[in-house]
Amino acid sequence: MAPEEIDQSRDRIAETLSGRTLLITGGTGFVGKVLIEKILRCLDVKKIYVLVRPKKGKSPTERRAALFADPLFELAKKTRGDDVVKRVEFVSGDIAAPGLALSTSDRQKLAAEAEFIFHCAATIRFDMDLKPAVLLNVRGTKLMLELAKECKRLLNFVHLSTAYCHLNERVLYEKAYQPPADPDSIIKSCELMSNEAVNSIAPKLLEEWPNSYAFTKALGEALVQDQVGKIPLIILRPSIIMPVLKEPIPGWTDNINGPMGLLIAAGKGVLRTMYCKGEAYADYVPVDIVVNVMLCSACDRIVLKNSNRVFYNVTSSAEYKLTFQELVDIGRQTVYNKIPLNGVFWYPDGTMQRSRWVHNLAFFFYQWVPAVVVDILLVCLGYKPVLKRVQRRILKGYEVFEYYANRQWDFDNEGSFKARKLMTERERELYKVDGDGVCYEDYFYDCVKAARLYILHETDDTIPAAKRHMKVMYCVDKICKTLIMLGFIYLIWKFFLSLIFGF
Repeated sequence: MAPEEIDQSRDRIAETLSGRTLLITGGTGFVGKVLIEKILRCLDVKKIYVLVRPKKGKSPTERRAALFADPLFELAKKTRGDDVVKRVEFVSGDIAAPGLALSTSDRQKLAAEAEFIFHCAATIRFDMDLKPAVLLNVRGTKLMLELAKECKRLLNFVHLSTAYCHLNERVLYEKAYQPPADPDSIIKSCELMSNEAVNSIAPKLLEEWPNSYAFTKALGEALVQDQVGKIPLIILRPSIIMPVLKEPIPGWTDNINGPMGLLIAAGKGVLRTMYCKGEAYADYVPVDIVVNVMLCSACDRIVLKNSNRVFYNVTSSAEYKLTFQELVDIGRQTVYNKIPLNGVFWYPDGTMQRSRWVHNLAFFFYQWVPAVVVDILLVCLGYKPVLKRVQRRILKGYEVFEYYANRQWDFDNEGSFKARKLMTERERELYKVDGDGVCYEDYFYDCVKAARLYILHETDDTIPAAKRHMKVMYCVDKICKTLIMLGFIYLIWKFFLSLIFGF
């Protein structure tokens, strides 16, 4: 059927997923939470199984209660009723464990009922040791594929990869790429060797790869590629996943990873220099757009009948480019004038440096020295030192950021552009998959406001005080800079006087 002949009021995603049983891994993570919320609020699925492991002494039941206590789910419960969460059942398991740590009865239940599998579980720690990263990102994916093969009613296996897992490719196309090593051999080696032994050979294994995350995500993707034609599957490659753009809560996030961590650190005045070129750009995608693409692409094979697409690059820079300088400028104006953070350490007035030497010098004088001085004062006053620890974390963040910020990748998602044209008007309304109409200033405002509330626990009634404090810190910043400049001029004047008059 040609697109113009389709009833534009139809929601074929809802029709396809109605009454279906879903299995989600990584359901308590950032993407997983937003995916579950969207399904509960907009779709009438029969059941959602979420594979989770006991964590920090909490059982799956306790983790389920904690998940649905999150403000993220308030809209779903308000519009669909509190009972809507009863469709979600937590199943005890562990992606990193042999056999997924599933009981026999749970495995049989999932194999008999699961129709769509969304595999979102992965470690996103860039500094994780190689062995645990392999067991989770690579072996965990292999074990999920084995479970998928047992599922008698499987309609699609959706694997969440990353657009930054083939870093040797200057332009990433929607196609398969060779992995950096044989995934099965790497799995076997990590199973047989101790963590210390794997760490000793990790530099050789990683070689040109900057971290264990990119390396293991590439291996995990290769395992999924190998199953093309054996089970129905698709591979999604989102770029840097950002907070919610539109729904259910604009700006919502549950972490300070990536750009949001940098924005908060800069907004607090503890990050004042970055080593990167202002005209360079990265690729960002809001999490709700990622989730919408997941749902739409999962149904492509069924809705379009003849769709054999496997790879979906969920990226934005082919349409919209936001340079680092533009990002900094918008973020600066947001925390200066609109919605500052509470208790800023110093007026947030950092800069980007094109020279690593200048950046290192700026880090030492503008971040490390003040942190040492303040921590000494805190100890003298009977408090615990905190800023040196913060600066060490920032330094580790620099290691990740600088690799990606000082290299350039582009992403071809021509197939995704074509797929959008096949959506009905109703589907485009319910499942936003593009950046049309986005106002960056409004989006940054929403991100900072949500970060204040949900990450930093700074309520809106503290904003007026935060604005007053920002004005004070602006004056302090200008006074200190003026005194330093006058002191510098005085020293130069004294130096010349000594040369001319000998005193």
